[in-house]
This record gives sequence, C-alpha cells and structure tokens, in this order.
Amino acid sequence: MNSSLPSARAFVIGSPVAHSLSPLIHNYWIGKLGLDASYEALDISGRDLGRFAERLREGNFIGGNVTIPHKQSVMRYCDDLSVSARAIGAVNTLVFEHGRLKGSNTDYFGFIDNLDQQAPGWDHYLDNAIVLGAGGAARAVVYALLQRGTSKVIVLNRTPAMAKLLARSFGEKVVWGSLQDFGTFSGRARLLVNCSAVGLNGTRFDDLDMGTLPKSALVHDIVYSPLKTPLLLTAAQTGLRTLDGLGMLLHQAIPGFEKWFGVRPKVTPDLREILERTIGPEKNGSGTQV
Repeated sequence: MNSSLPSARAFVIGSPVAHSLSPLIHNYWIGKLGLDASYEALDISGRDLGRFAERLREGNFIGGNVTIPHKQSVMRYCDDLSVSARAIGAVNTLVFEHGRLKGSNTDYFGFIDNLDQQAPGWDHYLDNAIVLGAGGAARAVVYALLQRGTSKVIVLNRTPAMAKLLARSFGEKVVWGSLQDFGTFSGRARLLVNCSAVGLNGTRFDDLDMGTLPKSALVHDIVYSPLKTPLLLTAAQTGLRTLDGLGMLLHQAIPGFEKWFGVRPKVTPDLREILERTIGPEKNGSGTQV
C-alpha cells in the first residue's frame, strides 16, 4: 500500500457522482477532528460495481457511501445486511471489517435524527402521516415512521401501483393511494413528507391543497436543492411549519462516519452554512440524499 495515502480511506460511489455533497460533509469533519483520513467521490458504473466490491475486500478502503443508481444492486455483493437495509430494500452505507462487507441504510436514521433536533415533539400523538412518492427514499421514511410508532402511514404516488407495492411490503399500518387522494387523508395528517423528485428543476405538485392539513401539521421536503421548494413555500404561505431536506442529508452521514473513523461527528450550524452556500438559494439539479 502506498505509505503516502491516508491511513483510513472512505468513499461515495455512484454514476454520476460529481453532484454529491457527501465529500464536503465528511472531509469537513475529518479536518475538524484532525484525522489521518480521506473521503472521495468515485464514479463507478454498474458493470464495474462487482470489481469495486473486490477492491474493498482487498482492504483499499474501510467503507463508504452508495448513491444512485447502486443502492439496490450493491446489496448482492454484501456479506451481511442490517435489519434496516433488508426492510428498506436499499444500502447507502458500506463497512468492511473482519473480512466481511456489511451493508446498512442510514437514511431512516437521518430522517428521524433531523426531525428530533429541528422539530422536537414531532412524533407526539402522530396518528397519521402522509408520504409523497414510492421510491427508495419513501421506503426509508415509511420504515422510520413505523419504527417511531406512527399509527398509520399513507403513501400517495403519481403511479398508484407503485404506492400499492410499497404499502404491501410494510403491512397493514401503511395504506396507499394516488396524489388525487390527498384531500381524503390530509385532514388528519400531522406530518407530510415529500420523498419524490418533485421540487427539483422547478417542478411542483398540482392540486395539493395545503389548507386541508391541520394547522399543527409539519411539512417536510427531503429535496434540498433548492432548499425552499415550491411545496415548502406554499406550506409556509398557508401558515404551516416547514422543514427542508438538508438536515436529513447531514444526519444520515453520522453513523457511517462513526463506524469508519471511530469518532461520532456533530452536525453544526457552521457545516450547514457551508452546504447552504454550496447549494445556493436558487440552485436546481440533483438534490437527493447522499
């Protein structure tokens, strides 16, 4: 091994991967903590994923993150999968230890940890929550809500069949419908979470009446670019509490960093400010988690 390399190396893989903010987050923590470590973005194609997994087994890295489009396909190369990864059906964090490649999903942790910090008490008497979207991020959020004891989670999607598949995989506490069913469920939903790509590139939902939500409802959009999505702007104009997606991105990074480098980092206002400047108030593009 090249002695000039840091003693602990981690990564984020995807294709494309240049948009990822994960290197900025992890290298900020590495610098603040004075670690002999590095974190880098690697553009790995689907056909090269197996070869890269072999590199991990050779000890080139201690672990890393996985982003689109590999969160599902990387699972076949893992020796062990966490309970969360199995339930969500996706891996976003890899750790190589004791000769085994271990996959987990920290998106659900990031979702909960951010809400606990930014909106304390959000889960008190949370009988109903609405999740918009039925992809991987929605699965992580549904899993998190059920883990926190939410009585009913309603999954609404532009393609109802996708919402139906998601709901069935989580059991009777999860019901499904189309976006047109929003008004049917919104009156009792104290939490609304957008897990779809709507909000990127100026896109917006049609005919979601924020005024039908309870006045105490919290509207959370996990899209973080732009920070103020059309959904959040509309909710704020209606007088509802809102929460952007940047906090979830920051908090989901904590467990992996701690596992790789042995130190638990903190999400600080300084780090958030750096990311806000990087994103910019009007930037559009990829604003997905990790």
